[in-house]
Amino acid sequence: MSPLATVVTILYIAFCIVMIVLILSQEGKQQGLGTIGGGGADSYWAKIKGHTKEGMLPRLTAILASLFLLVSLLIDMNLF
Repeated sequence: MSPLATVVTILYIAFCIVMIVLILSQEGKQQGLGTIGGGGADSYWAKIKGHTKEGMLPRLTAILASLFLLVSLLIDMNLF
């Protein structure tokens, strides 16, 4: 196994572990009965959610999943 292949494999395992932690740390999308009447749609929390940790987790997960897919394809093509 070449040194580059070892580095890519370690990177792949790190992506796996970080993705698991990110996915498990996100809150569920279930809003309960509060959304039936449209309650909370224009709340302060809804307006700033994209700038909080909870709002950035889905974006970070999508970026990391894209990198994970790219590294998976590179490993599968045996480019190393």
